[in-house]
Amino acid sequence: MDKKFKRIMIKVSGEALAGGKGKTGLNEAILDELAGVIKTVAVDMGIEVAIVVGGGNFWRGAKNPGFDRTDADHIGMLATVMNCLAIADKLRQNGVPACAMSALQMDQVCEFYVKSKADAMLKQGKVVLLGCGTGRPFFTTDTGAVLRAAELGCDTILLAKNVNGVYDSDPETNPNAIKFDRISFDEVIERKLKVMDLTATALCMENKIPMLIFDVKTPGDIIRCCKGENPGTEVYL
Repeated sequence: MDKKFKRIMIKVSGEALAGGKGKTGLNEAILDELAGVIKTVAVDMGIEVAIVVGGGNFWRGAKNPGFDRTDADHIGMLATVMNCLAIADKLRQNGVPACAMSALQMDQVCEFYVKSKADAMLKQGKVVLLGCGTGRPFFTTDTGAVLRAAELGCDTILLAKNVNGVYDSDPETNPNAIKFDRISFDEVIERKLKVMDLTATALCMENKIPMLIFDVKTPGDIIRCCKGENPGTEVYL
C-alpha cells in the first residue's frame, strides 16, 4: 500500500474519544474504529505511529479555576494516561503491538517515557502512546505532541480537530467561514488562527514539522493523510 510518511505523530483530543464536544468518558465504538484505522496505518502500510492524546473527556485543567493551576494540570495529565491505556488495550485486542508511556513516573501503570526507548519501540513496529504531555504544568497536550514529534523525528503531525480543517473564522458561529486547503505557519500566526496554541505552533515552525488537520469524526482520514491526500488542511512551512 502506498505511503507518504515513514513515521508520524497523531494528536487526538480527549473529546474525540468521548464522541464529540461536551461529552465525557470513553466511547467504545470510537475506540474500536480508531484502533482499526491505526492497524491499517501501522501494520498494513508499515508506518511507525506515535500518538499523543488529550484528557478533555475526563478533565480540563485550565478550565477549572477553582483549583490551583499546577494541581489541575497534573489531574489532566493523569486523564491522558487513562486514554493512552484504553487505546493501547484496544490496539492489542486488534493484534497491534502497543505500549503506553508517561512523562511522569508511574511504573506499575505504564512505562516512563525515555526518547531512546520510544524510538526503539517505534522501529520494532510498536505503536507508542505518549501520556502526560510534556510532564510539566502550564503546557498543553498540543505542545506535548509537537515536542515528542520533534524528539522522535516524526515526518508530520496529524491533528484531529472538531472541524474538518482550518477556517478564517469559527465555522460554528459564521456560516460564511472560508476553509483553507493549505496555509503557512506564518499566516496562521499572523491571522491568529486557533490551530494550536502559540507555543506549539512556534515549536512546529522551529523544528520544521508540517501538519495535517482533519475532522475527528472521520478517523479514516488518517489513512488518506498517510497516502498523501489532504482531507482537511495542510499547514506548511
